[in-house]
Amino acid sequence: MATLQLTHAPILNSNAQLLILPVNTAGVFLDPVLTRTKTLFPDNYQRYYRACRDGSLNVGSCMLHKRSREQAGLGISSNGNQPSHIANLVISDHPYHPARARWLTAALLDLQQQLFPLIRYQGIRRAALFARPLVFDNTCDHTSDVPNITNPTPLDWHTDTLPLLIQYLQVLPNLSIDVYVPKSIEF
Repeated sequence: MATLQLTHAPILNSNAQLLILPVNTAGVFLDPVLTRTKTLFPDNYQRYYRACRDGSLNVGSCMLHKRSREQAGLGISSNGNQPSHIANLVISDHPYHPARARWLTAALLDLQQQLFPLIRYQGIRRAALFARPLVFDNTCDHTSDVPNITNPTPLDWHTDTLPLLIQYLQVLPNLSIDVYVPKSIEF
């Protein structure tokens, strides 16, 4: 059974073997940390961007990328704590659209299925999940009484997102998952 631990530490300092990044199908990153991953892991970003452009990336899926030895080595970082795998968790169709429960559930199921062989045969034991894209920013004005069918209510971290993460990731064997949340989230 996997252990999930919430932390406020910077994710890019993580020593995880697997980095889980929530992304969209538009190929656009608005979050500064995700933008930084474009230069830190150019092999992953190029593959992700190509998949977005050719339409092969679907919402509710997970694109797992195994980094090449040259890219994961000392050429990128001198501290040697680079992940060997990056999971692009596709949770939205656009950077301005929040994740929906069915998209997040489908993406977590896909991730779960892809992680079982990695844990068993590749020895993956440490994962890091960047949770900020999964946390909805309530600063927008949502005072309209008209129901919006095309953009349903965003997921709440404590009642929706965290229980889904626990439900679908905790069943993974022998895995320690650090969930990197913004400082605005209390735990």
